Amino acid sequence: MLFACSIALLSGCQPLRSAVSVISALDNTTVERTSPADASSPAVEVITLPTPTPTPLALLLPPVITQPPTPTPTPFFPTPTPTPEWLDDPITVALADSVPPQWGPALLARLNQIHQVETAAGPQPLYLLDQPEMAQVRIDLRPAAAASAPLAERVFAVAMPFATIRDDISLDEITAAWQGREGAPTVYASIETVALLRPILGNFAGVLTSQNQLLTAIESDLGALAILPFDQLDPRFKALTVDGINVLSNRFDIRTYPLAVALNVSGRGAGIVQPLLRNVILPYTNRDASRLTQLIMTGVTAMSRVTALRMDQKGYDYPSRVISDVFAAADITHISNEVPFLDDCVADPTENNLILCSHPNYWAALEALGTDIVGLSGNHVNDFGREGARRSLNWYRENGIPYYGSGFNVNEACAPLLWEHHGNTFAFIAALAFWPEHAWATADLPGACYYYDNKELLLALVRQLSEVVDIVSVELQHTETYEPYPIASQIADFRELREAGATIVTGVQSHVPQAQEPYGLSDPGGPGIISYGLGNFFFDQMWSWETRTELAARHTIYNGRLLNTELLTMVLEDFAQPRWATPEERAEILQRIFRAAPPR
Repeated sequence: MLFACSIALLSGCQPLRSAVSVISALDNTTVERTSPADASSPAVEVITLPTPTPTPLALLLPPVITQPPTPTPTPFFPTPTPTPEWLDDPITVALADSVPPQWGPALLARLNQIHQVETAAGPQPLYLLDQPEMAQVRIDLRPAAAASAPLAERVFAVAMPFATIRDDISLDEITAAWQGREGAPTVYASIETVALLRPILGNFAGVLTSQNQLLTAIESDLGALAILPFDQLDPRFKALTVDGINVLSNRFDIRTYPLAVALNVSGRGAGIVQPLLRNVILPYTNRDASRLTQLIMTGVTAMSRVTALRMDQKGYDYPSRVISDVFAAADITHISNEVPFLDDCVADPTENNLILCSHPNYWAALEALGTDIVGLSGNHVNDFGREGARRSLNWYRENGIPYYGSGFNVNEACAPLLWEHHGNTFAFIAALAFWPEHAWATADLPGACYYYDNKELLLALVRQLSEVVDIVSVELQHTETYEPYPIASQIADFRELREAGATIVTGVQSHVPQAQEPYGLSDPGGPGIISYGLGNFFFDQMWSWETRTELAARHTIYNGRLLNTELLTMVLEDFAQPRWATPEERAEILQRIFRAAPPR
């Protein structure tokens, strides 16, 4: 089901009639697309929204909205098929010693309210015992994989500071550190975490630290680990994989992850007692898959010159063949496409050719990645003139591809794209903060949203959107440099957007990976990240090691906030095809950008 949401996102959603319909920034005229010919006009097409309930907020620029299907959330509380139990004697229940002190009192209070239960043999009394070994029904804490009738689950992450090269840790290493074995790193954890993980990891010999002091502790203790609840991560932590299992993955399976525990009911009569204790421990889980979204942001795409030649020679999906599975697995996959799609585009591999385009056949490479949204803030969007820009924009429309950052006029170019997934709401904005002037949209000519002419409007729009949606993502096509260090004006502009309310600020101009700047729960403005530059993605710059190295940022959004950001590292081969960096190459890329982080 496709949905169109009101401008302020506060008055509900209505089904869209067509997946290729676009809500523009210009007016409220309704257009029903019946054939490609209807879409050939440069006039902006829109869908009239139902008259919204008046709200205190109206955006400065009405958004471009293209809403994807949102899967119906799967209930995460297990609801087993009831199996009648024949019990003709009293039921005895006890809490095991493993039940943590933060949960025990609530469970005891509920059990003390239950004096009789219904069984297949009729009503039976229920007695609470203080000796677990004597009870028929036992409530205990155990690994989540071993739970048969869980009442609650908790998932934990092992983390280090964001600027960490290491990616993975084994359960054996975690256990050794937890138990304080010689040569193992120090572990910091809160008393609540220790109580929940003791059944898995044993007695704790690390350092007890309040949750809000964990980051400070590990930043001042080189090599130290923090173990914390999944939902307490923020972008200033780097979540390590555990024996290769990624706690951030949208394909996560709690049954395979070693740092997950469950409060479980077992024994004769468990099927009767377990339903009576539901909702005593809330929330049921701190990792609800129906509230998690993964967004991948990418750098420079320009399928032109030698990249285009290789695609003609080796297949239109050639650039994506090695990496597509990871990108397609994201819930939202972003592309920043610098150049127009034109059906008469011919590959021109001439060295230093700067008049760039892509043939529509090349979309196959982006389709293989599962591309959902396309930012069009590049300074090459009008390389084939204003008419070429119109043709390209119409091509996106005809094919139902959501875009933002360019438009038939400046209002459409600067308008946000609104998105929703798993209850997490997003606004995407893109702007060009670079030359040439002929790439900039005007009141009646197509092009990219020029940042400096529209800066105050965009900053005000970001402030408004930050009050309406969960995640405001702004990408800037800023000054092109070939250094990992962002320049002073770039730092100032990106931080100003952050201060205005942007959660994610991404530089899509840089042809080399640049510094990253994460913000945490305790920072002013809350969790967020500035990616000063991600480098090239699909572009033929093979002339230096730095231009061949690439980043993609995989952002995990959980329950309406940015939880963590992973940096994916790639290396360009054959002018057209990224591959995954080797461990040694990845370490060099990360060290380079971490060293380039500007002072705060």
